[in-house]
Amino acid sequence: MTETTRALRDGGLAAFLLDHEDPADTPILHRKDGSLTRGALIAAVKVLAGRLGQVAGQPVACLVDDGVRAITTMFATWLAGGVYVPVNARLTDAEVRAQLLATEPAVVVAGPAQAGRVPEGIGLLVEEAPGRWASPRPARPPTGRRFGEDEAVIMRTSGTTGESKPIVLSHRGVGDGIDTVIAKLRGGKAKNGGRPPMPNLIPTSQALWAGAWNTLFSFRLGAPVVLMDRFDPVDYAELVGRFSLRSTILAPAMMAMLIEDPRVRDLGGLRFVRSVTAPLPPDQARRFRERFGVDVLNSYGQTELGGEVVGWTASDTREFGASKLGAVGRAHPNVEIRILDEERREVPPDETGEIWIRSPFAHEADLAPDRIVDGFLRTGDLGRLDAEGFLWIEGRVSDMINRGGLKVVPQEVEAVLRRHPAVADACVAGVPDARLGEVPVAWVRPAGTERPEETALLAFLREDLTGYKVPVAVRFVDDFPRTEIGKVLRRELVASFDGLHRAGA
Repeated sequence: MTETTRALRDGGLAAFLLDHEDPADTPILHRKDGSLTRGALIAAVKVLAGRLGQVAGQPVACLVDDGVRAITTMFATWLAGGVYVPVNARLTDAEVRAQLLATEPAVVVAGPAQAGRVPEGIGLLVEEAPGRWASPRPARPPTGRRFGEDEAVIMRTSGTTGESKPIVLSHRGVGDGIDTVIAKLRGGKAKNGGRPPMPNLIPTSQALWAGAWNTLFSFRLGAPVVLMDRFDPVDYAELVGRFSLRSTILAPAMMAMLIEDPRVRDLGGLRFVRSVTAPLPPDQARRFRERFGVDVLNSYGQTELGGEVVGWTASDTREFGASKLGAVGRAHPNVEIRILDEERREVPPDETGEIWIRSPFAHEADLAPDRIVDGFLRTGDLGRLDAEGFLWIEGRVSDMINRGGLKVVPQEVEAVLRRHPAVADACVAGVPDARLGEVPVAWVRPAGTERPEETALLAFLREDLTGYKVPVAVRFVDDFPRTEIGKVLRRELVASFDGLHRAGA
């Protein structure tokens, strides 16, 4: 064993799987159609690590279309001393090619369906059958950046408002962040009262940091993982019942799908869900609780910050769960939050500004210098801190509409639109305007088969909003363009706006 590999096993993220106390025959990965024990997963990891060869300090990419393969590759990469790079197989061929060429991995791990998408000149390992690997192209000699022993994962930001950017996360930062969240959830207790950990149902792809982080979080707890490579409301409800789950994670778009799916009558004994990947509007949290009797706990984090940095404790949930529904919680230990105005001055409690966060889990070396000031990361999100220290997310700075010098926060308008009985969901974005610079337009998904009248919706908005916040037009859609984790792609809506039949600027 090399010194690099030994260090990873002793103190790195590979230890979350390799050095756990659970017996080898303990089921650790579940899927709809089967399970895998801890011993079988470790054996698969060791086989793949051997096939990767000499990759210490080099990127190893996985073209992710299968959760078990992705998890196996992640741990095998660390065992071999490499840096793990998940690439989402749902990207276009051009996007996959661009990410692989930019990363310059020593080798790409893929299934048979994805192998042909890997550019020539890059090493390739193909899983022809579970645990059986073929090597059409050997790992290539290192040509790009060599990474340090503590560097673990290269993740890309979502890129919803621009080109995605690579962020390098460290073993120490990710591990400390996960341990901080676990300690906060347990109220500082080292163990959970001796009870065996409940399985963690992960309905997001392992190509996303939310999926990989929650897998590591589960293994650190000693909890098995239930994987869903693609979210389906009926499958989700069935898995909740099969494993008698009391809590899981869900993205906001997944909650909306569950609410609206008539096939899902209940969610068994589920008591609460933790919202991940995007801020959850309070009205959607209320709808979910009313439909299923399940409480929703929001949380907040960014890839750049190393994961979750703001969240709820059990005691906060008992005391504030109902009164602060929609807040993302309070800062984790050693995390600091500032809310600043456009002049970078701190604003009073309950006043909206841009969120700046200092996190010990961030990897500042890979962040643009203008995003870090005095150790605080400029998140690009709008929010407010209330008197009790709870953080409320109000939107994105880049989404804010400047209507002739008057600022419109789209999420505020969307929340009012969702209160209309004929509206299932809504999105508001700014479109260019020759006189005012930009003006707000609303895209609405109707609740039924009949579209509401545009004039009626605008009149409804004027009852609660000042005039400049009311959109100049409404467009109706069957659904919104979204990222894989459910974030609406506002830029695509703006690009589709025809500019006709506006109600007036």
